[in-house]
This record gives sequence, C-alpha cells and structure tokens, in this order.
Amino acid sequence: MNPTITNVTLDDASITRRSAEVEHERRVALVDLVHSNEVSLLAAPSLTAPLDLFISVRDNRLTLRFTDTHAASHDITLALHPFRGTIKDYFLMCENYYEAIKHAPGDRLQTLDMARRSVHNEGSELLQAQLKDTLQMDFATARRLFTLICVLHIK
Repeated sequence: MNPTITNVTLDDASITRRSAEVEHERRVALVDLVHSNEVSLLAAPSLTAPLDLFISVRDNRLTLRFTDTHAASHDITLALHPFRGTIKDYFLMCENYYEAIKHAPGDRLQTLDMARRSVHNEGSELLQAQLKDTLQMDFATARRLFTLICVLHIK
C-alpha cells in the first residue's frame, strides 16, 4: 500500500525549544510517517492522495491541514486538553529515560523504556479515538502523529 501522506510540515512557530533528544524524535517520526502511513479522511473524501500534511498547535488546539495535489485542503482541529495529562506524563517518562541512559543499569533503563512506550501508546490510542469520526489511521501512524504533537506541544 502506498502512503497517503507524502509530505509533512510542522509549524515551527509552534515550537519554543528543542533538546537534541526531541529533535531526534521529530526527525524519526517525520521520516517514518512519510514512508509508511495509512490514513483515510472521512471528513473530506474528495481529497485525493497523495496528501501534504501541515501540523500546528495554537491556543491549545491541534490543526491538521491536509492538502491534495489540486491544492484542495481540509483542516481537522482538535482540542488538546484531553491530551494534557498524557503529554505531561510522556515528557516526564522521556526525561527520566534520557537521564537513565547516562547512569542507570540496563534493567532500570528497560523498565523506564517500557513505561515510556506505554504512555506513548495511551496517547496514540486517545488520538485515534478523538479523530475517529474525521480521520481513520493505523496505530503506527497514530504513534508517529502523537510524537509530532508532543514536539509541537513543548512550552
């Protein structure tokens, strides 16, 4: 199956700071999302793939702007308040994980990585649930989008 989304751009104005770890996560998520995604726009079936995706966060709202090759576009806007706790937990788990990489024994690092992934999965599942009426996506795509939302949500 060919990817539906072939180009992703983040609204850099939404980002206030980036650590080396966050920048790495952003790059990996962008590359992975462009190379492999399964997306179906339920709210805009007239848009034809391939699609460009522009992601921004403003006023605690996420906007996903999909644009097709004919310059037709459709915005999906989503309140981020349901994600607040999950994003906060994910940032905390990431900080602990990246700190543990420097000093912790392997079993501690593995435990933190599993916890970090679990919180990330929760955020991805929440994203799928919040978008179920407008955008269907596979779980891997939801995980990559959740990573990018976190990158844009850093304040």
